Amino acid sequence: MKQTKIAVSKLRPFENNPYQVRDDAEMNALIESIQTQGVLSPLIVRPIENTDEYEVISGHRRLHAAQKAGITEVSALIYALDRDAAVIAVVDSNLHREHISPSEKAFAYRMKLEAMSRQGHRSDLTSDQLGRKLETAEIIAQQSDDSKSQVRRYIRLTYLIPEFLEKMDQCEIALSVGVELSFLDESSQREVLEQCTINDCTPSYSQAWRMHKTDREG
Repeated sequence: MKQTKIAVSKLRPFENNPYQVRDDAEMNALIESIQTQGVLSPLIVRPIENTDEYEVISGHRRLHAAQKAGITEVSALIYALDRDAAVIAVVDSNLHREHISPSEKAFAYRMKLEAMSRQGHRSDLTSDQLGRKLETAEIIAQQSDDSKSQVRRYIRLTYLIPEFLEKMDQCEIALSVGVELSFLDESSQREVLEQCTINDCTPSYSQAWRMHKTDREG
């Protein structure tokens, strides 16, 4: 690890970053702060293989604000991480932010689970792929504020169509409803969404559970 100055033009957002960078009031305040004081905390980055560029691990909001403020160079800590280690670092460095939407947490947990599974975490316990994922989910739970079952429920949300994910983030449907709907295939989810639009309503948990049960029973 070393700290250095890096041109903003050589910095790239993390590929498939599960956390959104929003142009909101908090971002405007950050831009104003950077315009007067500069970027106070260094970004954390990793070298992109076979290039002279870097991928951001932590500091996407600071990078965006610096670009908006016209800053051309920022201080950064460079870590030589492989892809899976970088994924885990990205997830962990942002997971305790004050404002994280359900969809952000869902894709963050899934990315971390898949990265840890590729690294072979707890793979000695079972040769079954699903079994390895369940054990990995338990490790993730130990490193977060959620239980193993809650981690798995969040990961289920990644199987929702984008429209239902948006309703989750806007608190129009409960997490438990989203979990049940996630077991329906895309076509069935879109049929449910159409009825939601026609009737200007959303399913209750019992309705979503019955849809899941009926679908599972064919």
